[in-house]
Amino acid sequence: MKSFDALVIGAGAGGLFSAARLTHLGYRTLVVERLDRVGGRASTHEIDGFKVNNGAIVIEVGGITEQTFQEVGAKFDVRRANPPVLYRIGGKEVDVTGGGWGMLLSKLTRQGAKLLGGIGAAREDSGLPDSELSTADWIRRYTKNESVHGVFRNMCGSVFAVGSEELPARVFLTYFTRKSAFKKFGFCPDGTIGIWRALADVVIAGGGEVWLDSEVRQLTVEDGRVTGAVVVRDGQNSEVSCRFAVSDTGPAATVALVGEEHFPEEYLASVRRGDRPCSMISVNFASQERLVEAPGLLSFAKTRRMCYVANFTATCPKMAPEGWHLYVGTAVPQPAVGDFDEAAETELLMADLREQIPGFDRARILSTVVTRDGWPPQRAVAGFDLPNTTPLPNLWNVGDAVKEYANGGTTACAETAKLVVEHIAQRHPVGAGAEPAGA
Repeated sequence: MKSFDALVIGAGAGGLFSAARLTHLGYRTLVVERLDRVGGRASTHEIDGFKVNNGAIVIEVGGITEQTFQEVGAKFDVRRANPPVLYRIGGKEVDVTGGGWGMLLSKLTRQGAKLLGGIGAAREDSGLPDSELSTADWIRRYTKNESVHGVFRNMCGSVFAVGSEELPARVFLTYFTRKSAFKKFGFCPDGTIGIWRALADVVIAGGGEVWLDSEVRQLTVEDGRVTGAVVVRDGQNSEVSCRFAVSDTGPAATVALVGEEHFPEEYLASVRRGDRPCSMISVNFASQERLVEAPGLLSFAKTRRMCYVANFTATCPKMAPEGWHLYVGTAVPQPAVGDFDEAAETELLMADLREQIPGFDRARILSTVVTRDGWPPQRAVAGFDLPNTTPLPNLWNVGDAVKEYANGGTTACAETAKLVVEHIAQRHPVGAGAEPAGA
């Protein structure tokens, strides 16, 4: 039996942020990942020389993500797009960098001042709407302008992977008034997998291990504490022991690994309620002619479903073979939570691409990907996340099912990892040894 301080289940964003932090603090850490590569739902694979991302595509610059890389000593190779986002409004592409909400709304509607006032009021807690009101309904209080609704709907989809009818206005307004409305971000020239490889390198260099093509089949529990796991590796069952465990597989999958009999019914009920994965549809395409001028993301005021098109090769030309341009168009289906018609929703995205991107019909489609159910863009709708703690005192969840309120994406995963590792460092100091059963 191999012994570790920390067992991290899953090499997705939350798992690797946690593992790198734990290793940096001196914990001997094992990361177990069932896939053959790191990154999980924010990874990259190659299609005929194109580096195609399978989920998260942009990485925040200057926030907690970059801070984590600096703290643990990992290489942070992210190329910033300037400007990061352009909005196509009335057939023109508008840069609102530096102008924020005022500039954006002034381009959309003459009634922008009223909506801007509502956003301003939300900067105070007393100005936030109740948690039941959707973002779409909140906007209807101020305007019926279709372009305004379109931009806000696509913002919700881009950040939270859910439509404005399904996202609480309180979440949207908290995010855009407290956590920065127009973040700085960029692309990794190796595809998003590049930054996860850098974190995995930190774990290995620090004496930890990263097991790919391996799967935790069961967490072992004694006297109400996790003591280790049964791991399938190279076709063989092996056992590992640990002082504590961190799961990046989502609370529902974590419960299944432990066994429902080890949890109180109240917690199990909360996990069932919170298991509400979102959905997205993406079309990865390439062209030898430049189809999009925006160097980062191009968002839209009027589309059927499409939230944005990302232009990778404007900042990272090595993501495609020489002479090619690489793009992705992404949409949120209706509804984003629950059942929807995949074929019909995909065709609406294709119609948007043909309409909004001249020359798309001549482009090469590399893949069309629907992320949903057990492999979603977000495991929980923002605002309905579970806590990162569990009833077992040495078991935590990280990732996008236990986000802090009104956060999303890989940034939220970095935040959950920081909070969980801080908690672990307090409860299980480095070098303290195994805690007695029942402690």
